Amino acid sequence: MAGRTYILEGHTPVLEKNALTWGRWFQGADCHVGDTKKGDIRVSTVFLGLDHGYGEGRPVLFETLVFGGEYDEEMERYFTWEEAEAGHKRMCEKVFGKEVI
Repeated sequence: MAGRTYILEGHTPVLEKNALTWGRWFQGADCHVGDTKKGDIRVSTVFLGLDHGYGEGRPVLFETLVFGGEYDEEMERYFTWEEAEAGHKRMCEKVFGKEVI
C-alpha cells in the first residue's frame, strides 16, 4: 500500500496510521541521521517518514543526499537507521575522503 507513514521510536521506525498523529510527531522530530559539511558541499542523511518503496517489499524510510560538488544530487536510500548511518559514512568518504569521518 502506498502512502504508509512512519514515526521513530528511538531509532526504530513504527507504522503510524493516523495522519494527524504522524504530522504532529514529524513537525517536532529531529530526523537527521547524519549531516556533514565541508566548504560548500553537504551530505545529509534523514529519516523520511514516508515509505519511498511505494509499498513494494520492506519500507524505504531513510535517504542520503549530496548537495554541491562533483557528486551533487547523488542519493542512496535505506530500510533501517543502522543502514542509513553506514550509508552516510560511505557517502562522506566518497565525497570528502576518509579524513572527514
